[in-house]
Amino acid sequence: MNTPKPYTEDFWNYLSIPQQDLIIEGNYLKDQIINDAEYSFKDYSFLVFPFSKAYEGYLKQIFLDVGFISHLDYVSDHFRVGKMLSPNLREKNGERSIYTQIERSISAEFADEVWSTWKLHRNEILHYYPHNLKAITFQTADYVAKKILQTMQNAYKRLLLPLRPNPPFRGLKTKSVPGEGNDQWKYE
Repeated sequence: MNTPKPYTEDFWNYLSIPQQDLIIEGNYLKDQIINDAEYSFKDYSFLVFPFSKAYEGYLKQIFLDVGFISHLDYVSDHFRVGKMLSPNLREKNGERSIYTQIERSISAEFADEVWSTWKLHRNEILHYYPHNLKAITFQTADYVAKKILQTMQNAYKRLLLPLRPNPPFRGLKTKSVPGEGNDQWKYE
């Protein structure tokens, strides 16, 4: 498969196949909304979901690959990226604070970028608050999707490559296993 624009080939190939699929499907949904202007939604948050889900998986993957989390954290159903990434929980998380680890490895500014993308462009949009539904326009959904992808690419360039110059490429040599559902992957 060709690398979709505007992603670099090395970044795209670092993504797992499920992460690539989420991004492709998110872009497809956005294109369908543009091409079929018959209906105007009150809230376009659903367009953000595939990108947010890819972001969560990507952060877990990159944090594992640079040594910020263990393999047990990576596979755990109880590990919460937001809690470990939150600057408000640095003291409670101690040395395990991912925010602190990014701050020490790169900069406080970059730690803030990763955190604010998580909080503002994932959590606040996807959670339901009866007093504030956070309904967003198509333009905002498009901006949020682009911001998530930009932060992912920045993390690849600024965090992964300096700390691990030869990252694993998960998108290569993989394919869907026919007849076993979309979530079954065979690594060759």
